Amino acid sequence: MDTESTYSGYSYYSGRSRGSHRHGERSRDRHKSRSKDSRSEKSVTINTPPAEPLLGDSSVRGEQVQDDNWGETTTAVTGTSEHSLSQEDIVRITKDLEDSVGLDCRRYFTRTLAVILGLLVFLTPLAFLVLPHLLWPEKLQSCGTACEGLFISVAFKLLILLLAVWALFFRPARAGLPRVFVFRALLAVLVLLFVVSYWLFYGVRILDSQDENYQGIVQYAVSLVDALLFIHYLAIVLLELRQLQPCFSVCVARSTDGETRHYNLGQLSIQRAALAIIEHYYCDFPVHNPALLSASKSRAAKHLAGLKVYNVDGEFPAGPAEGPGNNAAAAGLAHSQSRAMIAAAARRRDTSHNELYYEEAEHERRVRKRKARLVVAVEEAFTHIKRMQEEEQKKSPGDVMDPREAAQAIFPSMARALQKYLRTTKQQHCHSMESIQQHLAFCITNNMTPKAFLESYLTPGPTLQYSRNHWLARQWTLISEASVTNSLKDGTIFLLKCVDFSLVVTSKKIPYIQMSEEYIDPKSHKFVLRLQSETSV
Repeated sequence: MDTESTYSGYSYYSGRSRGSHRHGERSRDRHKSRSKDSRSEKSVTINTPPAEPLLGDSSVRGEQVQDDNWGETTTAVTGTSEHSLSQEDIVRITKDLEDSVGLDCRRYFTRTLAVILGLLVFLTPLAFLVLPHLLWPEKLQSCGTACEGLFISVAFKLLILLLAVWALFFRPARAGLPRVFVFRALLAVLVLLFVVSYWLFYGVRILDSQDENYQGIVQYAVSLVDALLFIHYLAIVLLELRQLQPCFSVCVARSTDGETRHYNLGQLSIQRAALAIIEHYYCDFPVHNPALLSASKSRAAKHLAGLKVYNVDGEFPAGPAEGPGNNAAAAGLAHSQSRAMIAAAARRRDTSHNELYYEEAEHERRVRKRKARLVVAVEEAFTHIKRMQEEEQKKSPGDVMDPREAAQAIFPSMARALQKYLRTTKQQHCHSMESIQQHLAFCITNNMTPKAFLESYLTPGPTLQYSRNHWLARQWTLISEASVTNSLKDGTIFLLKCVDFSLVVTSKKIPYIQMSEEYIDPKSHKFVLRLQSETSV
């Protein structure tokens, strides 16, 4: 039913109204031509990459026979041509290059300092033992049995320290953090001061005086190695053990679709907590699918597209007015137009929930129908595989097909049903034809069932399940009011932002739990069963 509202000489009609003023028709034609020109300027062609999605398969694209729902689930992609670069693209590429160069330089500089400090630590005890033999060998006293036993102790302790340092500090870097790790920097400074103090004492008390007691020098080197082993134990406590006990419960919510997860974290800084959350995100959160978020936007655009405002008293001004009087009139017309739009939208708001209900019901019906078709097609394909395997057992070994060839042979029988289902569920950009065939070959090799093959497509899996090109963010940005080197506190809020979305993180401290004990007397559970002596005859 047409809706009509009149404000200040203006009449409002819905998009399905059949009658309008001829000036409104001319303005609408001009608007359509302008919108068509603008669309033709923004719509360009994008070349498909080598591993193109199933939606872009040439064999399917050439088919002309489509069902009634095919066009509703087709996604049109527009963007910027790969042969053109805007000024914003040039600035963004330049910034990315500068950031990558800065991160690489900082990572190599940190690694170089760690290697230099490690060489200084391991060469210092050896230098303490070698320098007396090089500078005053004729004055040194002979080294007895106890002294020679200390050589073995120093050798094994240095070997243990080398393996421990390699296991703790020389692991592959998981990420590049914006600030230095405070505890690791403090440990490096502590080790440096410790070694420098030992060198100062060695230079003043041993080198200057040319001490003749070589056994005392060896014991001095052994004490240095022991102290380094204790510092390594302190590093294990600060870097690994301190964060194991859960102290905070963090809530992680994705800004686009509201997907939420909760995790328990220990005593961590904000930047290290952000790193742990990103690692959990790739394993726990379903892959981010922007196509699922376009439904509400398209519904709102469709709702507003059906609302048009026409001037029933005169021609609607098409261009900018000239003169103060015309400017005031144009401002009044625009104000009246906005009032009419708001009032009409308020009147149609009562019926919008019905449209949403029937639209979601129709979408669920279409998904169930295409899921049933897909399940039947896959079961028939796997049945054909079993029949082929039984036939190949009778053939010679040279004629047997490998799993890759078998997957390519049966894939066309299920390709169309799988394509339609992925289009309906907005997953066509997450699965390429090559990845589907590889997964099918994997299932055939391991003798998996059709249900196991379909699980990857019927149920959205974690982010790591998909190709890296679809989910891997090159850089995450940490946004926090507090310094990122500060420890987590109750109520700390920070954001992890990438290109398409952001993760909103809120921390809550785990409360202190007071437990009490209540003693129950074991005799209180005893009871007596009294039976009647008389029985029925």
